[in-house]
Amino acid sequence: MGDKKFQPYIPADRVVPEFTVVSVVLGAILAILFGGANAYLGLRVGMTVSASIPAAVISMGIIRMVLKRDSILENNMVQTIGSAGESVAAGAIFTLPALFMWADEGLCNTPSLIEIGLIALCGGVLGVLFMVPLRSALIVKEHGVLAYPEGQACAEVLIAGEEGGTKASTVFAGLGIAAVYKFIADGLKLFPSEVAYEIPAYKGSGIGMDILPALAGVGYICGAKVSSYLFAGGITAWFVLMPLIALFGGETVLFPASIPVNELLGNGVDAMWSTYVRYIGAGAVLAGGIISLISSLPLIVRTFRDAIGDYGKKGANNGILRTEQDLSMGALLIGILAVAVLLWILPNIPLNLFSALIVIVFGFFFATVSSRMVGLIGSSNNPVSGMAIATLLISSLLLKATGKGDITGMISAITIGGIICVVAAIAGDTSQDLKTGFLVGATPKKQQIGELIGCVVSAVAIGGIMYLLSAAWSYGSNELPAPQAMLMKMVVEGVMGGNLPWTLVLTGVFIAVVVYVLGIPVLPFAIGLYLPIYLSTPIMAGGILRWFMERRKYSSDKVKNDCVQSGVLYTSGLIAGEGLVGILLAVLAVWKIGGTSVGELIDLSAHGISIGRIGGLIVFAVLLYTIYLFAKKAESASGKK
Repeated sequence: MGDKKFQPYIPADRVVPEFTVVSVVLGAILAILFGGANAYLGLRVGMTVSASIPAAVISMGIIRMVLKRDSILENNMVQTIGSAGESVAAGAIFTLPALFMWADEGLCNTPSLIEIGLIALCGGVLGVLFMVPLRSALIVKEHGVLAYPEGQACAEVLIAGEEGGTKASTVFAGLGIAAVYKFIADGLKLFPSEVAYEIPAYKGSGIGMDILPALAGVGYICGAKVSSYLFAGGITAWFVLMPLIALFGGETVLFPASIPVNELLGNGVDAMWSTYVRYIGAGAVLAGGIISLISSLPLIVRTFRDAIGDYGKKGANNGILRTEQDLSMGALLIGILAVAVLLWILPNIPLNLFSALIVIVFGFFFATVSSRMVGLIGSSNNPVSGMAIATLLISSLLLKATGKGDITGMISAITIGGIICVVAAIAGDTSQDLKTGFLVGATPKKQQIGELIGCVVSAVAIGGIMYLLSAAWSYGSNELPAPQAMLMKMVVEGVMGGNLPWTLVLTGVFIAVVVYVLGIPVLPFAIGLYLPIYLSTPIMAGGILRWFMERRKYSSDKVKNDCVQSGVLYTSGLIAGEGLVGILLAVLAVWKIGGTSVGELIDLSAHGISIGRIGGLIVFAVLLYTIYLFAKKAESASGKK
């Protein structure tokens, strides 16, 4: 529906500082920081979280409190550029670690920094350019229909500028507490960051949790519903499927294992999960992605038709109002054509003309899907990995049909999937940022240029971050499981080699179909089915805490909203703090003194100093209590006004 009467916070006829040196530099720094933090988080748990709100709060804290500047649009530009880092990181780390894994297996060379950077850059630029003609149809015409939750929340934070100092301090508090916690847990190793228990009486089952700040933060931000879907997937895997395999497997050797199930169980229930359940989870995620796409097809067709129609009538910069100006159609076409040609001719990108055309076609398709999906469920829940899996399946089949079923075709398939994953992530992020801009009165054209700058900076940085993490802990290890990339690798290998355990994959597919018929969102459930239960348990703890905070009695709806949002800001800081210290620990792991890494030198557990699993659970409970305290603090502040 159109909303021509809507008046943004800054009127269209008013010009204030927006695209400035300060906003570009600060935005670029935040893009690198949040890109690194989310890269680590995504490689640990297979999920990333939108960086727009913490970027906006930090921006206000620095620009207003330190630099004494006062422009809401300048702050908006900082978060626009800064949040691009998270999206580029998500697209890259969900797919490209597969190339490192193949290199470790001796199948190919390790990808170069230039190759990773170019793949991320091409995906980021395409994601922004594909989103531009969709702005009018999705952001403006459907204002009030598509919520774009993070976009609206970010606008509220920016508009509440006079409270910026308090909100910024909340984020920084979360960042600092998580940084100290993470350093003690995984640096000094005073207590184990993973607490796990097997249940002998129920053979094949197990329970536990990674007692880390970021996971609790993810659960709080996603809320109880999404967290419960993840947890339900974990329970299905660890308390239904694995015990059944243990019961019926016995002394039988079940493919893809090469030893009997009972012997496999002797290595722990984790071995059961990695051998069987991850294939079932892969099938469920694949089915979830396809179901989501099929469900969205009518909306995609309508959105595309409306967007092209509106864009063609109005032109890009012929609008009278500043708030209606987009990048010109000519610039978009030239940019898209230039990227397509670069994908084809650059020797650093292992694609040919056919592969480049696949990228362009799938790119626009999934940019449209992503833009609409984040309008409904938010960037943090955007199933970009499901879109990447669908892309990998189709592209792998096409490449194999054209005679490229070897490692060259596998590398091409992962490259295509990596670019599409970045396209989908950036398109979703751009949509949220343009929604924020629509509400506060930003200039769309300047925001779109800001997004492109954020993509360039992040693409340059992500290669170095991935190399650093690979050197510290190889991808696929316990410290860096890279679950999404492992899944992508498995799908490509299975299609190309014809050795995918299809019975397990199809089991996952039909579980997903049943879940869909029951009306449960498939992708969150499928991700929970795929990931170890140690990750979904602490996420569930954060979700329960959010549920409790939302159902407490408050004096007014405003106080309730202030409390819940204060928790969101604090947990955003928890996620950022753990991610940043994760990068620091990676540096310490590769930095050696006298032949021994600094990481080993500071390990207290190696000297018998540890408070054990029970102590770790108590510390984690205290961490959860700090989330409650910071939310309550907002209630006290509201009561004094």
